[in-house]
Amino acid sequence: MTKTSEVYWQTIDGTECAVHVVNSGAEATEFLAWLKGQKHIAVDSETSGLDIFSPAFEVYTVQFGNGREAWVLDAERWPDTICAALSVIPFMIFHNATFDLLVLDQHLGYALENSEGQVLDTRILAHLLDPRTESEGGTGHGLKRLSTIWVDPSAPDSEAALKDRFRELKATVSTGWAIIERNDPVLLRYAGVDTILTFRLFEVLRDLVNGANLNSLVDFEHRLQYVTNLMQRKGMLLDVDYTAKLRERLAAETEQFSAVAARYGVQSINSTAQVAEALTGMGEVLRETTPSGAPKVDKAVLLPLADLDRDWNRIGAREPNRLADAVLRAKRAEKWDTAYAQAFLDLRDDEDRLHPWINALQARTARMSVSRPPLQQLPSGDSLIRNAFLADPGQVIASIDYDQIEMRVIAALSGDQKMTEAILAGEDMHSFTARHVFGPDFTPRQRKVCKGIGFSRIYGGGAETTARQSGAGIEEVRNAMKAYDKTFIGLTRYSRSLVKRAEYGKKEVVTPSGRHLPLDRDRLYAAVNYVTQSTARDVLAQAVVNIYEEGLADYILLPIHDELLLSLPKDNALEIGNAIAEVMTTDFMGIPLTASPEIGGERWGSLYEK
Repeated sequence: MTKTSEVYWQTIDGTECAVHVVNSGAEATEFLAWLKGQKHIAVDSETSGLDIFSPAFEVYTVQFGNGREAWVLDAERWPDTICAALSVIPFMIFHNATFDLLVLDQHLGYALENSEGQVLDTRILAHLLDPRTESEGGTGHGLKRLSTIWVDPSAPDSEAALKDRFRELKATVSTGWAIIERNDPVLLRYAGVDTILTFRLFEVLRDLVNGANLNSLVDFEHRLQYVTNLMQRKGMLLDVDYTAKLRERLAAETEQFSAVAARYGVQSINSTAQVAEALTGMGEVLRETTPSGAPKVDKAVLLPLADLDRDWNRIGAREPNRLADAVLRAKRAEKWDTAYAQAFLDLRDDEDRLHPWINALQARTARMSVSRPPLQQLPSGDSLIRNAFLADPGQVIASIDYDQIEMRVIAALSGDQKMTEAILAGEDMHSFTARHVFGPDFTPRQRKVCKGIGFSRIYGGGAETTARQSGAGIEEVRNAMKAYDKTFIGLTRYSRSLVKRAEYGKKEVVTPSGRHLPLDRDRLYAAVNYVTQSTARDVLAQAVVNIYEEGLADYILLPIHDELLLSLPKDNALEIGNAIAEVMTTDFMGIPLTASPEIGGERWGSLYEK
């Protein structure tokens, strides 16, 4: 690419494309005139990093492009021109719209509300066409990767030039954005080319989506994205003092249990070789190995040796291995300190609110996720970390969870008669199963075995996994699995039919919403998992949209797995919670999907304190 005056030129798929940089009022006027009559325009921004709500965050440029031209505007010099441009574009095309829309909302004064119904996201289109990542054998969902596939094999050239510039600045891709000059020619070229690529990618993916009859999902996913963008902007209130003290507590625990491990010869809790050698010396038999042949001492191996919640002095109990216990506790404290407590403090805005990324369309099954920080991965049942988050003033935290949604969804999809009867009768599914597998006098442990088998039939776990999680013997689990399959014949037939269709037909499963989920050739058994998990996700996603349309979405803080986390007015929390639960409740193929609220206190952790 060469530069002439204020225009950079680059050939994309055989066409000479121009990148204009606005440096004067006359050029700003020319840019606005260029916009007139354009039905679709690609929009993008370049920034100092990813933490939009950080006080140190800067917006360098905002750029606009079609298939042949792009215009790059400095965000400090031309904020009014940028907002004027955004207000006249009928449809804005983004790649990963959430990031750029929040940038425009927080730093340019272009409110999210102005974008409702006017956004087209090529990342959404790409995910609907192929939800797999590159590592899973799919196209992936990054702009450069998709552009090399659908637009021009040489499309990454501008990104390579930017990486070279970062190296010249003695920076990496992650650190270079914070130090590069906002008017650096390499950055300006890169910025403009991205919008041209996004526009061209949209033209290709739009036709593919039309051909695949995915338009209804396209509309739905954009609607959902808008609602989750509003949630992300609102954020959650952080108790900074509590979090700072939590860091001190976790650091002390890391030191305490690392010292215990050191007494057994483990100087580094992260050294698998040291841990394996010490455990072997204590008489433990490590049967599992890594691909390289070394003894495996990961969490799955250590947990059976050390029960973190067991009373060591309980009469008749096998005393846990104190080294395994110490390693697990030290690692847990270390992880919670860095991944959670420290991240909370680092990512908060100047009003002590966190704005976690809500990835509305994620994973192969489209399940929503939460990251930066990863609040969806918080320890199950733990209140310690969750207590760092507060309800808004005058409000309380609440949660609304679907009742056994996976089991109800699979009952509906499979049409299994016994599962349907149990659900319609209001029975607990796992107790119902245990009664049929073990008889009317089943024990709590046997119910746990049946619960594990039920989820294994959905998520693909085997007898070994169920035995390890339930504490039952492997033969007992295998026999219970046989009895389970004979009890729920409809589910068994449905599972086999999905696998057979994939084995002899297209390697995919299609959900009731019309979502196409590719299957791996050596994991066709995952078909039931994918269709169940994806359908449950679509139920929750539809509920989020419905709640928004009922005017109740302002109460939602986050979608977490199959539940919604809420902040509700203290005086009528139950009333509003019931109203939202009523919106969530629906009928799915003859099976009721019910939800009920749980009202807590001022902290998120209050929902986990019994």
